[in-house]
Amino acid sequence: MTAAAPPRPMTTPARSRPVAAPPQQRSAGTVAEASDPQPSAATLIGSVQRAMRLLESVAGHEHGAPAKQLARETGLALPTAYHLLRTLVHEGYLRRDKGLFFLGEAAERLGSSGAQEKRRSTIVDALAQWRDLIGAPVYYAMYRDGEIEVLCVSDTPGNPAVEEWADFRETGHAHAIGQCLLAQLDEDVRRDHLDRYPVRSLTPYTVRDGHALVRRLDGMRRTELVVERQEYALGTVCAAIPITLGATAATMAISLPAHQADRLPGAARQLQAEVGRLLGSLALSISI
Repeated sequence: MTAAAPPRPMTTPARSRPVAAPPQQRSAGTVAEASDPQPSAATLIGSVQRAMRLLESVAGHEHGAPAKQLARETGLALPTAYHLLRTLVHEGYLRRDKGLFFLGEAAERLGSSGAQEKRRSTIVDALAQWRDLIGAPVYYAMYRDGEIEVLCVSDTPGNPAVEEWADFRETGHAHAIGQCLLAQLDEDVRRDHLDRYPVRSLTPYTVRDGHALVRRLDGMRRTELVVERQEYALGTVCAAIPITLGATAATMAISLPAHQADRLPGAARQLQAEVGRLLGSLALSISI
């Protein structure tokens, strides 16, 4: 019996080290948030997302900001903002002084090297757990500093990840991870990305032009699972789960050989449920 390979974080650019990246498929089969077998996941995701938006807003005010201003900047109702701010103060991520909110010691500790390593280990362990549970390679990626970055891949010799034969950052239009991230971006940010990395055909199934891609992305809900079939790599299908926390656009994805395409919907729903179940504990690791 072959031993499982440990998750592989992406520590070098894709050009310098071939890193397995998830194949993608057409959005011809989607699983909406409403179909999540764990209804509580939607509430959990929304609460965490709102808390992250408040943390990001506070971080932008060196001299502090009052609750009303933070609520306005994040688009939250004032009672909701007050409730989340009190919780964040209680947990040490914020502190309150004379009616103004500042980043707390817990938030500042997140930048330490030890905390960064712990957050990375949390993601690595989660991916390995899902890999073994689902029986498929699992990928974690996010959109950061204008680029699509595959940060960690967890696979096994028996279920290997897809080899990145074309620069993954430049081919987001052709794989589920890229489409999932691009669908979460604001229109201006997405346009900037596609101006730098225009649509080009990689396989006979790749979306043909930028207009067709934008129509596809506009038709997706930000909470909708993205499915792609052989658009990035022939013989491979992929599904990606959107994760939006504050201003962070991230995704978890799986890939399967094309001859196992009938497994993809069930495996994707399983991953979606697992991500929802653990998102509360993973939120800081994903968003920072």
